[in-house]
Amino acid sequence: MNKVLLSVHVLAAIIFVGPVTVAASMFPSIARRSLTAGTNGAAADGAAAEGAGSGEVGVLRVLHRISRGYAIGGLTVPVFGLAVGAGLGVLGDYWLIISMVLTLAAAGVLAFIVLPGQSRILAATSGSPEQRAESIPQAKALSMTTGIFALLWAIVVVLMIVRPGSTTGV
Repeated sequence: MNKVLLSVHVLAAIIFVGPVTVAASMFPSIARRSLTAGTNGAAADGAAAEGAGSGEVGVLRVLHRISRGYAIGGLTVPVFGLAVGAGLGVLGDYWLIISMVLTLAAAGVLAFIVLPGQSRILAATSGSPEQRAESIPQAKALSMTTGIFALLWAIVVVLMIVRPGSTTGV
């Protein structure tokens, strides 16, 4: 049974966490391009500014939808991870506790910083040139936040592979 649970855990991580990490990481740079389209004086009238970067806005909507949807699916990763840990009797091992804390931190960063930040930036893309310009620093900060999110997951993956102190650890 542990092999089935572990397989689902790993597949869920690949299918859900990988895409949400990529989509969240792509969002800030495309957002900056979209937000700066029409705010640099190239579009003098409102109609030209309104249409600037509209293709990129569609891409941002898709990236945000992927981030949100796959984040919900990603909840299966720790659920099955806990089941595997319980089945192996390692729930008290420090490497797993650290992994759980980092997973919780990554989920918090995604749910409370990345996704709301994406929503605010997405809303600003349809705003006035001034509103878009005011959102550029948020898009830059979102780059750092998504980098932290990805780093947290990378550390969890390393801990899951190496498992310090285990009989199969390096």
